[in-house]
Amino acid sequence: MPNASGSSAVAARQEGVPRRGRVLAACCGAHILHDGYSDLLYVLLPVWQVAFGLSFAEIGLLKTAYSGSMAALQMPASLAAEKLGERVVLALGTALAAGAFLLIGTSGSFLTLVACLVLGGVGSSVQHPLSSSLTARAFDGRGLRAALGTYNFSGDLGKMLFPAATAWLVAMWQWHMAAAAVGLLGVVIAAALLRLVPSRSANQRSAGAAEAERSSVFQLSPEMARRGFVALSAIGVIDSATRMGFLTLLPFLLGDKGASLTGIGTALTLVFAGGAAGKFVCGFAAERVGVLCTVILTEIATISSILAALVLPLGAIFVLLPVLGVALNGTSSVLYGTVAELARPERRARAFGFFYTCTIGAGALSPVAAGALSDAVSIPLAMMALALSLILVLPLILPLQPALRRLAMVAEMGS
Repeated sequence: MPNASGSSAVAARQEGVPRRGRVLAACCGAHILHDGYSDLLYVLLPVWQVAFGLSFAEIGLLKTAYSGSMAALQMPASLAAEKLGERVVLALGTALAAGAFLLIGTSGSFLTLVACLVLGGVGSSVQHPLSSSLTARAFDGRGLRAALGTYNFSGDLGKMLFPAATAWLVAMWQWHMAAAAVGLLGVVIAAALLRLVPSRSANQRSAGAAEAERSSVFQLSPEMARRGFVALSAIGVIDSATRMGFLTLLPFLLGDKGASLTGIGTALTLVFAGGAAGKFVCGFAAERVGVLCTVILTEIATISSILAALVLPLGAIFVLLPVLGVALNGTSSVLYGTVAELARPERRARAFGFFYTCTIGAGALSPVAAGALSDAVSIPLAMMALALSLILVLPLILPLQPALRRLAMVAEMGS
């Protein structure tokens, strides 16, 4: 006769099965919106430069105002969710980000714009750690990597859709109305999150966490997990800083080569479409040649593609951009799922919060550094420096290798 704890765990698991689709749909919807909010800014930066007469350093400050505030509150958002619940904090944060874009539509000065972007970043700080934690908890032990891969891919949909839609709206309505339109969409999604994300009782949480811990506690030693997680976070920092700095400067490089605003929007869509395809391409490559080998290949491809974009004519750059997108997103797409495997189930929200604090924080600081470097030298030299910084990823692979090898062995034993 099964014991009471085993029966409660089975009951909690069976009750949670129909909810998995709702949780994943809600998290993917939040990811689409918030990544769309972050990356539509690349389309608006050249518009704001003309409207407010900004330097490249000031342009970088605008992106940093959003990304910096988002990075700074990743851990507080995770801790708040432990008290209030992920559903409430996720919905409130989404509503706050949406409200910020509604206010951006009324902005008339550079300082007001900075303040609105800070507010938007505060609202968006909840999305990555809470959505990742919700997805990992809903699918723990059954299709975890596939679910996190789907969640990560959904963010690229936002990156593809929002920049192109924003460029079209700016051309038709001007930037004030475009910002207000995406703000209204965020209000709708915030309301939908309250309906889609189910609440969980304390018994369900404890039963699910206990079962997950029993299944994963013997996978890695604490020291191996800690070293692997530090190396993983460091790789994410360098990768994110390069990606965000490059994307901040890309519209201006394209503008110097003769691209129009709609052309810039199309170019960004091509990059993000390549990034979405990279989720699958790099995932397949990781299965065939290994995670670490895939990371090396994506970083080498990223360096080569950025350097090539500096010398190619505009038409050839448009052909290159999808390939660049695959490489640019390849590293992060391969390694994101490892965060959940390196952390204990009851600590995943904090682990994701720390990881995203590091990576988004690096991505927040890099636009200012890239902008200041562009003012001091030139855009091509600044982009060249960003590309070459990826060489620093290679030595960080060594401390990550033992943890990945151990996880692969555990996966083979369980299959």
